[in-house]
Amino acid sequence: MFIYIMILMSTTEGSRATEVITPKSERVFALEGDNVTLSCNYSGSVRGVHWYRQYAGSPPQFLILEDSGVTTEAIPPVPRVTINHRKEQSHVDLEISSATVSDSALYYCALEPTVQETQ
Repeated sequence: MFIYIMILMSTTEGSRATEVITPKSERVFALEGDNVTLSCNYSGSVRGVHWYRQYAGSPPQFLILEDSGVTTEAIPPVPRVTINHRKEQSHVDLEISSATVSDSALYYCALEPTVQETQ
């Protein structure tokens, strides 16, 4: 079965106008069980990068953040999701291992928090 994933850059730019983040490709197709890498490139001096996932009809869900070398996961952590931030290349990957149909969603890479958790 095919898995369809879309990546969208965050509409929130960084605190300075020179900070911009864009997806490497807008669509990714995979088969169940594949390892999937979603990538974004950015410009400017960026400390951290956030990743979100959104299912149709639902609000975005925080997945993971890498900020100054420290990784912060969602609570509870989203299984099979890791982040690889290569600052020297201004590049960040969201890696999904052993993709399942439930991974079919819209994914956001962002320079600033775009969703606030409510308790």
